[in-house]
Amino acid sequence: MTDIIEDAEQKQAPVLLVPRSSDYPEISRANVLGVRVHAISMHRAVQFLDSAIAAGNKGYVCVTGVHGVIEAQKDPTFKAVLNRCLLTTPDGMPMVWVGRAQGHAHMGRVCGPDLLPAVCAMSSKKGYTQFFYGGAEGVAQELERVLTRRFPELKIVGTYTPPFRPLSGEEEAELVHLVATVKPHIFWVGLSTPKQERFMAEYIQKLDTRVMVGVGAAFDFHTGKIQDSPDWIKNAGLQWLHRLYQEPTRLWKRYLVNNPQFLAKITLQFLGLKDYGTL
Repeated sequence: MTDIIEDAEQKQAPVLLVPRSSDYPEISRANVLGVRVHAISMHRAVQFLDSAIAAGNKGYVCVTGVHGVIEAQKDPTFKAVLNRCLLTTPDGMPMVWVGRAQGHAHMGRVCGPDLLPAVCAMSSKKGYTQFFYGGAEGVAQELERVLTRRFPELKIVGTYTPPFRPLSGEEEAELVHLVATVKPHIFWVGLSTPKQERFMAEYIQKLDTRVMVGVGAAFDFHTGKIQDSPDWIKNAGLQWLHRLYQEPTRLWKRYLVNNPQFLAKITLQFLGLKDYGTL
């Protein structure tokens, strides 16, 4: 279930071992600027993860929106990380609208802050264990408290707050040993894009876990550090504006530069004026 990925234009780029999404051909995919976003709903995503864990499959899940798709245009290696993961979910309505325009009528929004509690609810019933990696100091531990109050049967076997840099050899050995000791079914990663996706692609074969899921700022949402948007804002595709209002200094470039780029590029794709790759 693994392939070696190498940047076609940069032969010296790091080699990553990642699962093939093509191992799961039963799920159709939308082509969003060459990124293969699975045409999936929240209910189907949870079912898929349940089945993957029960079958003993190993891989990582990318929750991908406009930001991730635009990052993939700049870096073929990162695009490969997204395209060869276990599951690439549509994070935000733009992904859903593109998918529906391509004929995937039942495609729905599957974003990190919503996927996390949905999977935890399922895990409470199935007995799957969780590990939380990421966030600022104390955030993962607070998330553990929040989720165990909400889901009393949920089994959380560990947390880890990484530094804001790549792990040192000693830190990596510590993490590998910790995860090998507790063997979580699900390893949640709360970093930013593309950092969390690269981390999962690099560590999926090193860590003794079944599934890694990158959920971005979901840790901060569920611990109250970021206010979540009402459903009507999410369904209107305006969640980015709500986030920008809360964190303008950090997020202005992501949204005010990436969003226009996405609109321009997806228009070229739909008009058939630019080929970003086929599925």
